[in-house]
Amino acid sequence: MIFVRSVTPLERFRVSLGFSTGEQKVVALEPLLHSPVFKAVRSDPELFRTVNVDEELGTIFWPNGADLDPNVLYGSHSPAWMDTDASGMASWG
Repeated sequence: MIFVRSVTPLERFRVSLGFSTGEQKVVALEPLLHSPVFKAVRSDPELFRTVNVDEELGTIFWPNGADLDPNVLYGSHSPAWMDTDASGMASWG
């Protein structure tokens, strides 16, 4: 499993992430900030810049409780909402 070890907020909803693999990547988060928990993060640049690493979970989070799967951040998985069809039901096939 991949874990996030460091985060530096950048402009335009991007972050520089250090991963447990030793890799460093710049990740554009705006396309991933879709659920209601991210509304405040999307609308408040100051809140976005408060992003931090949850060392226990190995991912990034914000003070409002929003977080992202480290595998999605690394690019090896799609966000769960991308696996949902138009009816709002998860697609399993």
